[in-house]
Amino acid sequence: MANYRNDNYRQICFVAVNLEEQLVPGTFEHTLHYLIEHYLDLSDFDADYRNDETGRPAYHPGVMLRIVLFAYSRGIFTSRQIAWHCQRNVTFMALACHEAPHWTTIASFVSQHPAAITKLFERVVLVCEEQGLLGHELIAIDGCKMRSNASRSHSGTLKELAKKRDKIRARIQHALSEHRRFDASDENEAAQDSAQRANTLIKAAERIDAFLDQASPRMGQGKRPSEVKSNITDNDSATMKTSHGVIQGFNSVNAVDSKHQVIVSAEVYGAGPEQATLVPVLDAIRERYQRLGIAEDVYASGLIVTADTGFANESNMQHCHDAEINAYIPDNQFRSRDPRFKDHLTAPSRQRTRKHKPIYPVSAFHYDPVAQHCVCPTGKTMRLKKHGLDEQGNQKAFFEGRLSDCRVCPKRHLCMRNPGSADHRKGHGRQVSFLTEKKRSYTEWMRKRIDTDRGRAIYGHRMHVVEPVFGNIESNKGLNRFTLRGKTKVQSQWDLYSLVHNIEKLQRYGRIAV
Repeated sequence: MANYRNDNYRQICFVAVNLEEQLVPGTFEHTLHYLIEHYLDLSDFDADYRNDETGRPAYHPGVMLRIVLFAYSRGIFTSRQIAWHCQRNVTFMALACHEAPHWTTIASFVSQHPAAITKLFERVVLVCEEQGLLGHELIAIDGCKMRSNASRSHSGTLKELAKKRDKIRARIQHALSEHRRFDASDENEAAQDSAQRANTLIKAAERIDAFLDQASPRMGQGKRPSEVKSNITDNDSATMKTSHGVIQGFNSVNAVDSKHQVIVSAEVYGAGPEQATLVPVLDAIRERYQRLGIAEDVYASGLIVTADTGFANESNMQHCHDAEINAYIPDNQFRSRDPRFKDHLTAPSRQRTRKHKPIYPVSAFHYDPVAQHCVCPTGKTMRLKKHGLDEQGNQKAFFEGRLSDCRVCPKRHLCMRNPGSADHRKGHGRQVSFLTEKKRSYTEWMRKRIDTDRGRAIYGHRMHVVEPVFGNIESNKGLNRFTLRGKTKVQSQWDLYSLVHNIEKLQRYGRIAV
């Protein structure tokens, strides 16, 4: 007969664990612990507590930061999971000093200390500077659109939301009538289902009513701002187009130093377009470096700033020019002007399949800038309609053909794409414009900078500086959506994940606890 060792699971054993020995030097948890103990001032958290005279003692901010940041570094981002690991994972126990905060305490800590967490992020940036991790040569800026904790189905303009509420009210009346019908026929189960459906719809309508009573139209950005969609669940978030479809989320914009990919600025914006975020990010970097004593004007030393085409517009280029920022930001035609992409852009798959009917170009018209006189290709004089600005702000002279001339012109089919269109019935023929005074274009200034060999080489560094940072946070750390609501709370969560990334850089390249 086989002889086995005893396998009694009812026995009790005591395991002696030295918590300090669980934090092995060279690991992320040891770097995190040593950084909080010896480098970071956590006194900013004290202002958020009011328990000095009454109330239960709170968990130390250092303990909460250790377990939250370590959890984020391991792809654990829900407070319930963090609380579970604090009771069962020995590394979490060591970082928490064998404390076991409730999950509600952990969730409150992440969401209720936005100012203190932002200052903590700045102090870690300063530690990175002291450790020599910032190169001050090139900063790459980019944005990443992430889903918010809000449903896109709850989005719409105020008018659209009002229509949605009216439709819900109609469904409520239908559900109530169904309930009365089933109740009269003693179909109890169906009557209960219809009553529950009516109650759910009533709550949805009341929620929209409460939002519409307090909300004002949310206006977009640009020269002609129009109303954009609001969201009932989280009105700080926005509807955004991404490569994976349309989402309800936030645009997370990071500025990354090129030497060791340290994040020097981490901001979230509830707007899809990135053009409006460039100037605030540039100003935030300058102010942060001044506040930390790193540089009075970080751009005065010739620091290079790169960003992709999503940040390019005329006002941003003018800001970089006037502020003397050494920026390289291409427009959306950058690749088409690059000779290295000539063969790629002219491949058969890239050719346009739509064919336009050939018409006389503007160059076929004779324009006399002195006499302000224009003659069409058939020798007919065109009348001067006005002097005005085009969409780019250039001064132009606008001419149009007389309807009596264009209607009987034998070459009208070669001059206008739609000779029988409503334009003829409106009383004018072919329209052309000529440049009289070109506005100074800062986009052209940037185009000349980036179209050089040096400009293309500098811009080529952008991708491998900033893109791996988002890859680390999204893929390695598992942050593919925000779990909090409201810009302030989402900013805290983004700061904490950016903190994790920077602490990893200190672990690998710094001299913390060495």
